[in-house]
Amino acid sequence: MNSTAHTAHLTTAELNTALSLLRAGELVGIPTETVYGLAADASQPAAVAKIFAAKGRPADHPVIVHIAGAEQLAAWAQNIPDEAYLLAEHFWPGPLTLILERQPHVSDSVTGGQNTVGLRAPAHPITQQLLQHFGGGLAAPSANQFGHVSPTIAAHVRSEFSQDVLQLVLDGGACDVGVESTIVSLIGETPKLLRPGGVSREAIEAVLGHDLEHHTNQHSAKQRVSGLLDSHYAPRTTLITGNTEQLQAEIQQQQQLGKKVVLITQNINTNLKLEQYLMPSSPEAYAHQIYATLRQLDLQGYDTLFLASPPTSAAWLAIHDRLGRAAHQRY
Repeated sequence: MNSTAHTAHLTTAELNTALSLLRAGELVGIPTETVYGLAADASQPAAVAKIFAAKGRPADHPVIVHIAGAEQLAAWAQNIPDEAYLLAEHFWPGPLTLILERQPHVSDSVTGGQNTVGLRAPAHPITQQLLQHFGGGLAAPSANQFGHVSPTIAAHVRSEFSQDVLQLVLDGGACDVGVESTIVSLIGETPKLLRPGGVSREAIEAVLGHDLEHHTNQHSAKQRVSGLLDSHYAPRTTLITGNTEQLQAEIQQQQQLGKKVVLITQNINTNLKLEQYLMPSSPEAYAHQIYATLRQLDLQGYDTLFLASPPTSAAWLAIHDRLGRAAHQRY
């Protein structure tokens, strides 16, 4: 069985197939509002190990555990601060991951050997339905080879893994948000933003009533969490980012060498004689489309993908974070 038809809910047969595979320690591709996940029963270390083997993911890199809602927090975390329930009340189900002190039973395979665990309640109706019936937690990093562009439709997932590795991909259509969840650590005295994402920093600060510290890499965060490595989310074709003026000389040089290049831009530049791929002007639409765009262009035989950097205002923070890690070269 390759996938369900794209629906908002699973049939009884589809749900039972997914539950049977997960309980048997197998992997299932699941849709979320952010990106598609490669899911396994988080309580089975051998099942979680299959995620790492399939993705080629470093063993010390933790995975986020997906749960149905705040009522399951205490099953996975301990010494939970009031702020966790406050944020869950406002943003769950949704694209927010909370880093909390783990319960002793939570496997090192999930936490990367740390004393913390990342927890999130996804909003996609198919995965909510699955989690409600599953009862436990699903370890589910993005359903792609480690470091590659995250998948935002079911076909992306199927292109990454053979059916021997992944028997079932639940098709929930295109992901609404299109970039990964925001990660907030509630370890220590002050909440920290570790990864910008589908919930804005400003929205979280408004709920908490104070500013968030912002850490942009593993070293400053002093914590290993998903998506903080310097190189991540990258297409296989070389991706170079910068403003159009900075990119122009490099584009012309590559064209003189007979290279096939394309410019991903929000403003078509008629002075540049090359293929240009137009991106949306709003950050929400841009986020929804960027991974699918990188994957599409990755398959078209270009030698280099050039990307004109989008605006730098706060609304674009998550997009700049992803593009900064995806780019092979940045101006």
